Amino acid sequence: MLPRIDRVVTSRTVEINDEPMTIENNVWVMGDDEQVLVVDAAHDGDAIKEAIGGRRLFAIACTHGHRNHVDQAPAVADSVGGPILLNAADQLIWERVHPDHAPDGELPHEEVLRVAHVDARVLHTPGHSDGSVCLYVAALRTVFTGDTLLKGGPGPADWSLSRFPTLIRSLEERVLTLPADTRVLPGHGDETTIGDEAPHLADWIAVGPP
Repeated sequence: MLPRIDRVVTSRTVEINDEPMTIENNVWVMGDDEQVLVVDAAHDGDAIKEAIGGRRLFAIACTHGHRNHVDQAPAVADSVGGPILLNAADQLIWERVHPDHAPDGELPHEEVLRVAHVDARVLHTPGHSDGSVCLYVAALRTVFTGDTLLKGGPGPADWSLSRFPTLIRSLEERVLTLPADTRVLPGHGDETTIGDEAPHLADWIAVGPP
């Protein structure tokens, strides 16, 4: 039996230019009745632990190191037991958030995580950050994209270490080449598909960084 994917929407409120703004994140929990993979542990550790339940945590896979995707990773990992995985190129960003808690392992390009009888293949997709990754699960026709690809276009490229041309190249070479019926499960907002997004690549390039 194929594993299921649960979506946990978490949020926190921050002050931007003295105005409160609520940031919502998707936390994806993929697994069967025995073990789970958590993709991005954001904002609400209790909600994430509730979604894990009594299952074994295979790992927390961080699509990148920005605070609003990893702030609860150490707390959840320490509480339920399980490693935190991050691409090494985002180590510097991680250390700004968690200087006293290093990741337990890396997510290099083409690494395969065998979880609940399916393979999640790591695609290194730099651009939103140097260490951004996507996780492609061919058996489920699904890719977890973090902030590399959202519904409607690329993730934001206005962070200090973001590079829009690099992000576009990652999408062109490693993400939009996936089968058209592949579900895109992003770090924010609604899901989409590769078939819905791929035709708009030229438009994204023409418009420039989001």
